[in-house]
Amino acid sequence: MTSLGGRIPVFSAEHVEAAVPPERALEAVREAFVAYTHGEWSMPPKVYVPAYPAGDFRAMPALGAGHAALKWVTSFPGNPARGLPTVSGLVLISDASNGSLVAVLDAGAVTALRTGAAAVLAAETLARPDAGVATVVGAGVNGRATARTFVSRGREVLLWDVDEKRARDAADELGAAVAGSREEALGADVVVTVTPGHEVLFPGGSLRAGQHVSLMGADGPGKAEIAVDEIERAVVFCDDWVQASHNGDLAHAVQVGAVTQDDVTQLGDVLAGQAPGRQSNDDITIFDSTGLAIQDLAVSLAAIERAKELALPTLEL
Repeated sequence: MTSLGGRIPVFSAEHVEAAVPPERALEAVREAFVAYTHGEWSMPPKVYVPAYPAGDFRAMPALGAGHAALKWVTSFPGNPARGLPTVSGLVLISDASNGSLVAVLDAGAVTALRTGAAAVLAAETLARPDAGVATVVGAGVNGRATARTFVSRGREVLLWDVDEKRARDAADELGAAVAGSREEALGADVVVTVTPGHEVLFPGGSLRAGQHVSLMGADGPGKAEIAVDEIERAVVFCDDWVQASHNGDLAHAVQVGAVTQDDVTQLGDVLAGQAPGRQSNDDITIFDSTGLAIQDLAVSLAAIERAKELALPTLEL
């Protein structure tokens, strides 16, 4: 894949969203997990550049499908109060055969799509077959993307947010409903938490038999959405052990010796048929997500391919 006529397409957030519907993002992320598990794709560790307490910068590289990706992205949770996005940055896609730059994409849109895709993919893979309504806790950009992905898959969705108006606006936009209370939201058969990770949502003893939780918010040092005691009660899955054990919810459990690598299964291993998922309807399953560069690469390539197929307009460098 090379840039057309020597010009490099630039995908704004709107261009990314027009090119990649949620269902395509989910399939792209599934394919990336399996390719990574099989050793066909590679991903050096994510690099954090702290700018605390305001936020942090992240550099995320990956290689796969004949292309290399580098995402330079920020996470500044206080930005919405200033009228700025929490997540911003760029994804650079290069041809791995010659190093030439192929495309530049808005990182916020790519991140939202792949976050929603990974959350729902994990839920569909690990939740009980008869699981009912799914709730999304957190109605920011990534929470909305998650809810939109659930809706695209035909799942009934409830939203909850500390800002009731934000939850209601998101629900109206997406064709979802608003949970009556935080307790109702956290007690659903399937729960996805997409919060800043500054508050433990699941203290010890709070999860019930058969629940599944996709933990998407604690993706950096010092963040947590679940207590270590609850992790010990659950059957635990993650997106990538190296990342999750250092920067996700699992990091806290690893630090105190409550969890080791042998206690955790990577989602890609389940998708590739190399490891079991849920074993019983009574299992409590949790998926700890830190966000992977292979997911960014997969969604970016899907956007580039679709834009070429449909001759969708983009900007140019």
